[in-house]
Amino acid sequence: QVQLVESGGGLVQAGGSLRLSCAASGRTFNNNVMGWFRRASGQEREFVAAIRRSDLRTTYADSVKGRFTISRDNTKNTVYLEMNSLKPEDTAVYYCALKNYDSGSYSYEGEYGYWGQGTQVTVSS
Repeated sequence: QVQLVESGGGLVQAGGSLRLSCAASGRTFNNNVMGWFRRASGQEREFVAAIRRSDLRTTYADSVKGRFTISRDNTKNTVYLEMNSLKPEDTAVYYCALKNYDSGSYSYEGEYGYWGQGTQVTVSS
């Protein structure tokens, strides 16, 4: 089993920044992929960003490209999401996710077998 614990959410004004962290523990494989998803109130969960452990390859949703940066520290089994130029439409619960293989889609939530509890990000206008 794998456990994911997120931290770093909160309230910020539009244009501000936040950094989310997600620490993984348990049985993680060397070819895993960690990602961030979000769900705004009344909407479905959507992909934000993902990063591959082996070569740190990243992929982003178009809505966050140029504003968000995903990174990871493999020595700590931790992934980060640096969010800049935040907009009110970024308000959501952000979830960390992990899949223990690097094939297939990185943006489809069904590929991920492990999820964190979520952390609220609220951007005020």
